[in-house]
Amino acid sequence: MKRLLNTLYVTTQGAYLAREGETVVVRVEHETKLRIPIHTLDGIVCFGQVACSPPLMELCGARNVTISFLSERGRFWARVQGPTTGNVLLRREQYRRADNAEQTALVARAIVIAKVANSRTVLLRALRDHPDMPHASSVEAATEQLSRILESLRRPIPVDVVRGREGEASRIYFSVFDHLIVAQKEDFAFRERSRRPPLDSINALLSFLYTLLTHDMTSALEGVGLDPAVGFLHRDRPGRPSLALDLIEEFRPFLADRLALALINRQQVKGSGFEKVESGAVSMDDATRKKVLVAYQERKRETLRHPFLGEEIEIGLLPHVQALLFARHLRGDLDGYPPFFWR
Repeated sequence: MKRLLNTLYVTTQGAYLAREGETVVVRVEHETKLRIPIHTLDGIVCFGQVACSPPLMELCGARNVTISFLSERGRFWARVQGPTTGNVLLRREQYRRADNAEQTALVARAIVIAKVANSRTVLLRALRDHPDMPHASSVEAATEQLSRILESLRRPIPVDVVRGREGEASRIYFSVFDHLIVAQKEDFAFRERSRRPPLDSINALLSFLYTLLTHDMTSALEGVGLDPAVGFLHRDRPGRPSLALDLIEEFRPFLADRLALALINRQQVKGSGFEKVESGAVSMDDATRKKVLVAYQERKRETLRHPFLGEEIEIGLLPHVQALLFARHLRGDLDGYPPFFWR
């Protein structure tokens, strides 16, 4: 099993990353703030005005450590990575399956079933954790609606119908999401999902966590030799990692949504840590962003028993495991892709 490595997140504006032998050095105003051996890293994520030296890029490319550049708000800009790895025959099979309507529908349906089931589990866990929750009846009704959608996904259906069911399930899930927020309601009221840009604090937090998850999934797919851009549920679009977006659907409720709710309900993040800019977008300040990154890293170190493998693994390895299972399916080792179900 792959070992869980660290991701280095650099949020300090004006930071400069350089190479010293086999070590990554972070400098701010010519003062060294951090040294970290390259063999302990899986990736580097730079937010805003952060620069990297060419020798460091060379080292990261040789050691398969991807460097990602994002805006301060977490919007993806670019990635620097080494040579493409993996068997070209695997990618050719991925492209053939993605061009086959029946195969596309099968994969998309498996992903959506897991997403809907995991969304339903989030609602059930919230009802269990907060038995005196206001509007509990609305949340219970939503779980029943999601159950009906799961039942409708049991039989093969065209991919456009699968996408329609996924959209319906998302609307149901987010229609009661505000009821899962039991603290700081004035600062974190949830009305609807808004993405580009996020228009309130809770959407800014969710979008940021989804960006981190997409980064991890993209790296995992590249690590097993798959093309992150060619998906099944999400349509191809230039510059979009469609397959990465496909596979994170299984993790959004379990990892990102649950973490966002925990940070708010435990008051680990505050409304004062979010600000609205002239465009209407809402973003986190630097201190809040660091708290979220620390919480995300800590969550990744927790363990669970993988429902398909039956092994205890760290949550941070889930993207790698699912990417590996997807590759095994494409190679013909598995009859179908086994998505991740949260128990």
